[in-house]
Order: sequence, then structure tokens, then C-alpha cells
Amino acid sequence: MTYTEILADWKSNKKIEMLWKKQSSLWTGKDENKWLGWLDIVKGQHHRIDEFLKIQEKFEKFKTIGLLGMGGSSLCPEVLAKTFGSAEGFPKLYILDSTDPAQVKSFEEKLDLDETCFIVASKSGSTLEPNVFLEYFYDLAEKKNFIAITDPGSAMEKKALSLKFLDIFYGIPSIGGRFSAFSDFGIIPALSIGVDVREYLAQAQLMVERCGPKVPLENNPGFNLGAELASQTLGGRDKMTLISSPELSSLPGWIEQLVAESTGKNGVGIIPIPEDDLQEPKYYGDDRHFVYLKLRDSEKNLDKEISSLKKAGFPVTIIETEDIYDLGQEFYRWEMATAIAGAILKVNPFDQPDVEASKIATRYLTEEFEKIGYLPHENSIFESGEIKLFADERNFGQLMEAKPKSVPEYLAAHFGRAKVGDYIGLLAYIEMNSETERILGKMKHKLQQSTKVATCIGFGPRFLHSTGQAYKGGPNTGVFLQITCDPQADLQIPGQKFTFGVIEGAQALGDFQVLANRERRLLRVNIAGDLIKGLESLVQALA
Repeated sequence: MTYTEILADWKSNKKIEMLWKKQSSLWTGKDENKWLGWLDIVKGQHHRIDEFLKIQEKFEKFKTIGLLGMGGSSLCPEVLAKTFGSAEGFPKLYILDSTDPAQVKSFEEKLDLDETCFIVASKSGSTLEPNVFLEYFYDLAEKKNFIAITDPGSAMEKKALSLKFLDIFYGIPSIGGRFSAFSDFGIIPALSIGVDVREYLAQAQLMVERCGPKVPLENNPGFNLGAELASQTLGGRDKMTLISSPELSSLPGWIEQLVAESTGKNGVGIIPIPEDDLQEPKYYGDDRHFVYLKLRDSEKNLDKEISSLKKAGFPVTIIETEDIYDLGQEFYRWEMATAIAGAILKVNPFDQPDVEASKIATRYLTEEFEKIGYLPHENSIFESGEIKLFADERNFGQLMEAKPKSVPEYLAAHFGRAKVGDYIGLLAYIEMNSETERILGKMKHKLQQSTKVATCIGFGPRFLHSTGQAYKGGPNTGVFLQITCDPQADLQIPGQKFTFGVIEGAQALGDFQVLANRERRLLRVNIAGDLIKGLESLVQALA
């Protein structure tokens, strides 16, 4: 369907009215009506401004905020922290959303434990990572200065009450994690760093009104974006490539998880590709659709590069914002657009069935570790120095057709399976820092130039709660390289038999098993020694 056809369909069938009336039949007719609390949350939060200002004052006595969460509970606060920074007199906000032992330790070292307020964010209260983060830091911080954000009646609420947390803030049961930017999961972290929530919510309300049921569809920003994304996807341009002004550089990561987890299921979906470094148009395939998130007075103007893309025939959607407080508008625009795109693609944008599959696999592996004291042994298919390669039987058989005899040859055989319309995913269960991001960026750059196939980077286990849904449930067009490493120093979790390293290993193995069961093209490389040297050797192997 073209945009024009979608517009005509939505007009004649009054579908925007159906959305605002919360009718499940707009999507798949299942339980979508139970997950639409985000539609009118902004107005409700406006009425709490006085309460929010009193809460905000309580954060001023701390030097640092440590947010412990995963997925939507952590990615929106990450955007807020990176975009707004901390207002004068307010603490710095640091976020932990990884079980990688090195990352946990790096996070710990940024905090003054005596003057840190820990925010444990978990909607259900049963998610593995926030619970083990709590166990680790509750012990280190001597059981003081913890608050929780969770749904009423959750396991986390019970835990927070029993441990006498400073406070508990409540999510809305009808709002899923990735749509929670304006629930307390997004607002409380915003308060903690001194964001002017009155202005922030006022900007969001402007977008709510512009997306309302009485606004002509042609003038509805949420509809226009959602219809454009869906029509491009149905027309074969399903790689939504996100470009942004430097001041908005963290927003594509939030959009990536929202769109991928919401639309990537039942064999269809939009594959978001955040693009930090624009390349020449010749390196992009015909499956690309670009979205430019532009700050009007940005320090870096990308108009020349965007013009080159347009001249080369690529569709480009430009979203221009006036200042960073327009972030409130953008969160709502993208939530609305994603829900609309899901309806057009005929999927339920509010469930995540394949994320649950990885959680089940991880739970089984950690339970087995508790019984026998180790994770299942894996036989490598090739070893060279401190590099080991692993594959399931089906992928191993396909790779061996090329008769590879070295790491470069195995990588060539693996990525040689990528064809027009596919994408490559680098799934790295390692510490996420500036150095590892830089090296993986080099790998992405080389792969895109050599294959002209869209390439994305996911740091595990955080991507499991977002883009992992699309990798497993979306179209089978991904070619994945999973990267793991042996932890140089592990961290024990108080009261548990397993360590953070064991959890991360179980998550990587569970993810690998589920991808293999979904018959994805998949190869794992494990680095036994120095991580940075190992990653650089992979870059050389790709050359």
C-alpha cells in the first residue's frame, strides 16, 4: 500500500477514531485495548506538576543517581540524561542495563555510594536483571537510599516495601515498558536531573493535540510518520535508517527499540538502523528509507548529506525540532506513529512473544547452573589463538560449503550469505563503552561498504529487551555475528550461586539457541584474552 492508499483507507474507515476509542480490531483483535494507557497519560501527568516539583527537590541532596533497569525502563532515561544533562544543583544520572561484569564494575566506579540514590525500575518486578542489580548494589550501598518504579501489586513493590525503600512510584498497568516515556518510568528520572517537567509535558501535550481524532489526517504528525514508515516497509524499504543532529544523538537508540520490538513479529517488521556516520549514497541499498532528526540550530548541519541522499533517489523523512524540550513532542509522535504502523502492518505492537523465548532459555540455563555448577559445554568449530568460533549444526553445514580454513575465511563465508534486502546484526555481549563502540563502528563501516547490506550493532543483553524481538520474530533477513568474551574479572551476586558473568553467558547462549531455532544465519565468535585486541583482530579479519 502506498501512503495515498493508506490515507484513503484510514479516512473512509475512520481508523484514527478507532485508535482513540481504543478498539482492538484496529490491530489484530486480541488484547491491544488493554495497552493504550499511553494515549492520554500526558494530561494526567500535567495535573501532578505540584507533586512532581516536591519530588524533584528531594533529589538535590544526592551527587549521583544510579538507575537499574532494562529495555523501556532504561532507554528513555538514557535519552533524557544524554540530551538534557543535569541542571545546576542536581545529581548526575547513570544507567545500568547490562549484566556484563566489566560494565557493572564501570557503573559502580562512577558512583559515590554514600551519596547515590538508586532507582530500581521494573514494571513486572520479575525481570531478572533489575533484581540481580538490586541484590548487588543493596549490599554495597549498605541498604540505604533506594526507590522503586514499578506497577501496583508487582513483586518489586512487595520487595521495596519489605526492604523499606525511601519511596515507591507506580507505573500504569495499561502502558508497556517501551511506551512508558510519560509514565513515572520516564518522569521520575527526568525529575532527578532537574528537567523542567512543566515545559517538557507542555511540549508533549502539543503533540497529543496535533495527533487527536478531530485533526485532519493530513495534518496529524503521528499518522503521517506511521503511514510513511509502513508504506515504505510494504514497498520493500524496510530498513529505517535514523540520522540525527549531535544534540539528539541518543534518540535513535530509543526509537530503534520502540519500532523494532513493536513491529518485528509474525515474519514482518521495520528494521531500524541508527547511522552515526553517514556514508556515500553508493553504499546504501534500495531497501533503505532515511529519517533525519534535525535540531534547527544544531552545531552540525547535515543538509548537504541529506541532499545527496535525495538526489540518489532515497526517500528521506525530515523531522525538525526547535530545541531539546521538543523531545517531549518526539516521544509522543513516535509512540503514536509506531502504533499506527503496527495497525497497517497487521501486527500487535504491544506484545513481544520472542523476547519471552529468550527469557525462558536464560532462566532454564541459570537454573541448570544452580543445580550442576556450570553452563553447558560447547564445542567450537574453529580456533585460532584466543579466537574461537561456534555454530549450530545447520549453520556449520552451510559455512563448510566454502571450505574455510581461517577466521577471515569463516567470516567471509558467513557474511557472504548476506544478499540484497538482508541486514547484518553485530550482537556484542561485551562492555559498552566508547572504545568498544568505536571498534564495532569500524566493523559496521567495513561490512556496509563491502556488502552494501544494512548493518546494525546491538550490545547484549540490553538489546534482548528491544531489537531482539525483531531479530527473532521479524523477517528472516538477518545475518548475525554474536560476539562474546571470557570475563577478565567476574562479580559475585550476594545470595546467589551464579555471578554476573554466568548470567551474561546464559543470556548469550539462550539468545544463540533461540536464533538458531528460528533458522537465522548465525555465527558466534568468542574472545578469550584481551577484549580490545580481540575486537581489533576481527576488524583486520574483515579486511
